Amino acid sequence: MGIARAIATMALLAVAGAAVAELPPPTPEQVAAQAAKKAQADAEAAKSKAALAAAMDAVAAHWRKAAAAHGWKAHAPTALPPPAPVLAPGTAVQAVVPVAVAGTAPGTVPATPPV
Repeated sequence: MGIARAIATMALLAVAGAAVAELPPPTPEQVAAQAAKKAQADAEAAKSKAALAAAMDAVAAHWRKAAAAHGWKAHAPTALPPPAPVLAPGTAVQAVVPVAVAGTAPGTVPATPPV
């Protein structure tokens, strides 16, 4: 039983050593191919995003037209700010500082928010 345990331990150590090995850096051709693939994916995503926005606008316009025809109450569309840009991996994110509530010391946040 001792020899089997020693062989099993050596096999596990060999597998663990292979798991730690590093891959070689990509070649310039691989980097260029990856950049081209990313650019193509970004272009397709932008095209899909534009198509989705157009479809949502068409649905909203159709609903507003139907609401006016049926006498339903329709509120004006809410203007929204554009979404925040997506940060690249490794980019530092700035911390959000809480706004002081009236009646509290600067830099402190009350235990329960005022109602």
